[in-house]
Amino acid sequence: MALNRRIADLYAEHGQSAWLDNLRRGYVTSGELIAIRDTGVRGLTSNPSIFQKAISGSSDYDEQFSSLRGVDGPGSIVDDYWSLVIRDIHSACDTFSKVYDQSDGVDGYVSVEVDPGLAHDSAGTEAAARDLHERIGRRNLMVKIPGTEEGLGPIEQMIAEGRNINVTLIFSLDRYAEVIEAYLRGLERLAENAAADLSRVASVASFFISRVDSEVDRRLDAQGSDEALELRGQAAVAQGKLAYQLFLEAFSGPRWEALAARGAQVQRPLWASTSTKNEAYPDTLYVDELIGPHTVNTLPDATLEAFADHGTLARRVDADVDEARAVWAALPEVGVDMDDVAAQLEREGVSSFQKSFDELITALQAKADELT
Repeated sequence: MALNRRIADLYAEHGQSAWLDNLRRGYVTSGELIAIRDTGVRGLTSNPSIFQKAISGSSDYDEQFSSLRGVDGPGSIVDDYWSLVIRDIHSACDTFSKVYDQSDGVDGYVSVEVDPGLAHDSAGTEAAARDLHERIGRRNLMVKIPGTEEGLGPIEQMIAEGRNINVTLIFSLDRYAEVIEAYLRGLERLAENAAADLSRVASVASFFISRVDSEVDRRLDAQGSDEALELRGQAAVAQGKLAYQLFLEAFSGPRWEALAARGAQVQRPLWASTSTKNEAYPDTLYVDELIGPHTVNTLPDATLEAFADHGTLARRVDADVDEARAVWAALPEVGVDMDDVAAQLEREGVSSFQKSFDELITALQAKADELT
């Protein structure tokens, strides 16, 4: 992956951290992940779909998997899945520990997601998140918890225990406000311990950007009026800019200042799903338009390369906010219910990750059967 200075300058000039939205074993064994890090990439995210592609799409995991199914008696296929994943996460944490140290715990994080089947199970999510933190045991690990209604309690609890959390699958401003509140409450509970080091607790709140435009554009096309069609391709960026305004409001004022005085970090907005799904839109649209301080953009390989080649390096996340508000106000006027959009995208997001997880488990079971 040939990158240039533009990736490093995202942070140096505008305070935005570029993370890689991908992980596969070949990245680690070839040394490519170190090379990517050294271009200015400051962290990494993964999800069940990424691991499904990595493990099913290569032979890189065959040796470890065969060992896991060996003569000492195989465990469950799900246990084997986590063994494969955790080895990759350990390696990625090692790679990005340098960034963690240099940034004093602001960056250098590697994210792994709890079992997607737990998205609507609060108790199960809490237990799984705690288990992953303790099994992996790395200071620069972030466990991903879906931003479902059932995920809010576990998010607060994990923060209160001093654990790093990536809140994933956020599709609405209302839910984002609830996620921020869960983070703040968690920090306040942690701060009740006078000896607690709040500076070592990090969190990001991940908006899935391109999926919003995909669904909203579909509904606008169905409406078909000139007013509706003029709004195509604008909803996702507008939502991101309005989310950033919520972020600025939440992490200011007396409540936040009391936590900041104890060393607390802000919960940074993270822009995920930033590859452009509509070929009519610029391939760097969801990077160019959402650059700004205290944000993260996690980019798939192709989007990372595209931005490095021809992206626009300029602060845009807090520009034209009035226009973003106007777009947001216009959407319901042409019949697009953004609450319904968010609910549908959350269902689809959870379902997509669960499907990838299930498909991988099925593929691993078939491979195990071949070994017997």
